[in-house]
Amino acid sequence: MPDYFAADLNCDMGESFGAFHIGNDEAILPFVSSANIACGFHAGDPAVMKKTVRLAMKYGVAIGAHPGLPDLQGFGRREMAISPEEAYDMVVYQIGSLASFVKSEGGTMKHVKPHGALYNMAAVNKGLATAIAEAVYKVDPELVLYGLSGSELILAGSAAGLRVANEVFADRTYQQNGTLTPRRQANALITDHHLAIAQVVHMVKEGEVLSEQGLPVKIKADTICIHGDGSSAVAFATNIYAAFKEEGIVLSSSHQTRTTANNSGE
Repeated sequence: MPDYFAADLNCDMGESFGAFHIGNDEAILPFVSSANIACGFHAGDPAVMKKTVRLAMKYGVAIGAHPGLPDLQGFGRREMAISPEEAYDMVVYQIGSLASFVKSEGGTMKHVKPHGALYNMAAVNKGLATAIAEAVYKVDPELVLYGLSGSELILAGSAAGLRVANEVFADRTYQQNGTLTPRRQANALITDHHLAIAQVVHMVKEGEVLSEQGLPVKIKADTICIHGDGSSAVAFATNIYAAFKEEGIVLSSSHQTRTTANNSGE
């Protein structure tokens, strides 16, 4: 048993368009350690990207690219039939876009986390996972690749020589194979904050989660995702931050703590 537990708390941000704001980015930033910033394909635009990079730097939060499928209408949550080569191109393009804003503001980009359907597809599709990992490595081998805990994306990232961060979700339920319950199902989201926080603490400390089938699933929780949209998002971020303090879980971005090139999530 370790003397203490450390985990990264990340949030998807910059998912707005010009004057149309989605989420509660600045209100949540004091309570997280990493920000995944949309790169324009599923959400975001140049002005929003620049603003969000500046906000993340203001609060000392690690900056990551959040590339998604080119699907603004579906917010990147609808699967598309793409080839590994197309996935590679999309990811390189989007990482480069955000990296330019980060560099122009004097910052350093730390990680990459695919968004939505691209993330879920890469969790189970080895070809897509390998292409995404290769794209990240070739842009910058020092970047940390975030992926669903124990997934194909984590395995591909490790195989490519990247540091990886096994990600778990605070407000999502799990299936017996370790995948997230699809959003189209009624029980996909955990809306009770107390239940969501209890699940996260258990994942971090015990390395397992109770599936929707009622059985424990082994899981590695290097980084925990919370969502910045929704009317109770700020309250949830505040509560989980307080719970981590109470439970002795040290909050630290994944590039600083437990990510290694050999971390396969097993």
